[in-house]
Amino acid sequence: MSAASPFSEFLQPLTTESGEAAVRCTLCPHLCRLAEGERGFCRARMAQQGRIMDENYGRVTSLALDPIEKKPLARFHAGSFVLSVGSYGCNLDCPFCQNASIAAACAEEASWREITPEALVGLACDLRERGNIGIAYTYNEPIVGYEFVRDCATLAHEAGLENVLVSNGMINARPLKELLPLIDAANVDLKGFSDEFYRWVGGDFSCVKRSIEAFASCPSCHLEVTTLVIPDMNDADSEIEAASSWLASLSPDIPYHLSRFHPCHRLCDRPPTPRDTIYRLVEVARRHLTYVYAGNC
Repeated sequence: MSAASPFSEFLQPLTTESGEAAVRCTLCPHLCRLAEGERGFCRARMAQQGRIMDENYGRVTSLALDPIEKKPLARFHAGSFVLSVGSYGCNLDCPFCQNASIAAACAEEASWREITPEALVGLACDLRERGNIGIAYTYNEPIVGYEFVRDCATLAHEAGLENVLVSNGMINARPLKELLPLIDAANVDLKGFSDEFYRWVGGDFSCVKRSIEAFASCPSCHLEVTTLVIPDMNDADSEIEAASSWLASLSPDIPYHLSRFHPCHRLCDRPPTPRDTIYRLVEVARRHLTYVYAGNC
């Protein structure tokens, strides 16, 4: 395990055609090629002195003690609380982002304060008397702050705390393999179930599926999956049928959350998802999965 540092191991040194130094971030499928001082697609990682730096390391935009069910996790320490922490940046560009003020922001656009991994874990320990079981890395995409998550999660385990990751699954195989032993529970957003949908949100469908497969095969990590159901985008019975059937091929006991869309960010041209649609799709998914939940209803 690496010592605490905002600098990344996941990089590839490059040289531009003009002979200038550049570096490629290999954390996620975007594989951003960055000149000195340039930020990647996620707006949270940048090139500095020929290395990739986790620029949002320790920069906290959101901090709250939440019910575990809000992550959402329905079958992991039900009734408990978890200290939820977020920063800024994301490696997707979802038009329907519910946390765009931080997920679609960079350092100059977000309001943040500094906290060290030691201080965060100390706070989580102090909150045990209020039912806290650990730390949830959430709100924005925690993967873009990989090094901070890794360092906090290491200390949290040493303190006997649980680590929860709420992620879009856009992470390459090597960094995920190194992070997995530190994660006790994850909820992965399965945005849609096609390459076309993932192109729309700036992502990689095959990568997300590989990540879900990795979480599902890890015996020490509890996995749940969420799909935000958007009218006329991913609300067809056939799409949820395909998604739930595929999840069941990994394990029929993976809890699956079908969440109701409300207009926000750049997707305000359509109404909220009808509740009846959610309830219908829950029944579709239950053909394959044991635990299916309606969200935001």
